[in-house]
Amino acid sequence: MDPADPAARELIAHGTLEVEGRLVDASNVTLYCTIELDGVSGNAVYKPVSGERPLWDFPDGTLAGREVATYLVADAAGLASVPPTVLRDGPFGQGMVQLWIETTEDELVDVCAPEDLPDGWLVVLHAHDRLGEPAVLAHADHPGIRDLALLDIVVNNTDRKGGHVLPGAGDRVYGVDHGICLHTDPKLRTVLWGWVGEPLPAASVDRLHKLRWALDHDLGQTLGEHLTRAEIAAVARRTDTLLEEAVFPAPGDDWRAIPWPLF
Repeated sequence: MDPADPAARELIAHGTLEVEGRLVDASNVTLYCTIELDGVSGNAVYKPVSGERPLWDFPDGTLAGREVATYLVADAAGLASVPPTVLRDGPFGQGMVQLWIETTEDELVDVCAPEDLPDGWLVVLHAHDRLGEPAVLAHADHPGIRDLALLDIVVNNTDRKGGHVLPGAGDRVYGVDHGICLHTDPKLRTVLWGWVGEPLPAASVDRLHKLRWALDHDLGQTLGEHLTRAEIAAVARRTDTLLEEAVFPAPGDDWRAIPWPLF
């Protein structure tokens, strides 16, 4: 199912979930499901709140609620493509349900030798591999990835790994796994630093203005179901800063700016 189809949100919000298996690499319980509603079917990811491991630095709310809040922020302003995501009951109680994205074989983020870097890719980090050979962390120069980089800044994503950037059909790029976002303190960790210092595109500025308006209206109220007032205010502050400076920021000096592992 096309994630942009309005029926996709109806499906994940009201469809019947059947658990097919567990994604064992995830740090919290993450279940792969089929979902069906009125003859329409698809696949979904279901993360029950009961399967979350508490985090000392994210004491408020739930990781599932933060996933939903990030989707709401992205959707309100068209900042990036996050699959339709809701908070609802499931086989193991309340949890996040998100439409499953069928991916293509395109590479979007990679670690490779400098001479193997694809044309047009943006280097994030120069390093050495375990054998001491030069290596680079890099990502494609793709507008969908740039949109995700902007979303990461707004929601203060502390864990944007390469595996959370999904190539979808029609050259679309999707971002997933947003459970540890939206803290009040600076915690941005992402592999998408390729545009540091570059001016924000005009379309991105328009989206940020749209987001800022929404935060003062219905979106701010809706986010209150998942976030504290301080966390919502922090989203507004980060948006204001981006609009004032109008460039992609550089990493700060007070925290590690790239997640580990990278994928």
